[in-house]
Amino acid sequence: MPKQAATGVTPEYWDEACKHLARRDRVMKKLIPQFGEARLQSRGDAFTTLARSIVGQQISVKAAQSVWDRLIALLGAPSTRVAPAMVEALAATALREAGLSLRKAEYLLDLAHHFSSGSVHVQQWRQMDDEAIIEELVAIRGIGRWTAEMFLIFHLMRPNVLPLDDLGLLKGISLSYFSGEPVSRAEAREVGDAWAPYRSVATWYIWRSLDPLPVDY
Repeated sequence: MPKQAATGVTPEYWDEACKHLARRDRVMKKLIPQFGEARLQSRGDAFTTLARSIVGQQISVKAAQSVWDRLIALLGAPSTRVAPAMVEALAATALREAGLSLRKAEYLLDLAHHFSSGSVHVQQWRQMDDEAIIEELVAIRGIGRWTAEMFLIFHLMRPNVLPLDDLGLLKGISLSYFSGEPVSRAEAREVGDAWAPYRSVATWYIWRSLDPLPVDY
């Protein structure tokens, strides 16, 4: 089972993954020790995590937090757990009072409908493979492959996700492996292949090499 940390849940495989990556990869061998006991952590529940990802699309972290705070005040919900029924009880026009665009309001309503109708199999996700979960999630308006991969890493804490659409990952690979030269997706995939079966962990450390402050979703 995942370990409980002071502020979230951390993956049980983390220490083994770090040892594996340090043995296999010269960059990881130098990078991992720089961040001590820092770990990936999962917070909140599935619906809330995806709702926050929609709210935060194409705006700054600060702006996203401001909109999220207004949204939970409108819903009368705790910041860590918003229920689909709470969102469905409001119209898109009401959701816009929180500062959401009409499109994002519609995305949130579609997300809530998928959860309340059982279109997504939340209880089965632990047993489903990564691609099957991605397929379910991208059927929801406003959720693309990148968002689904972030969900796999940060919520389900899947160990072997390589988000090749992530600009931070490509930049970090460029700086750490190619002396700052631009890298293609194919080159990034080749680097990532050497990280298997812990590509999520290596990706997390590449992100940390760019920004020491861990990301939360």
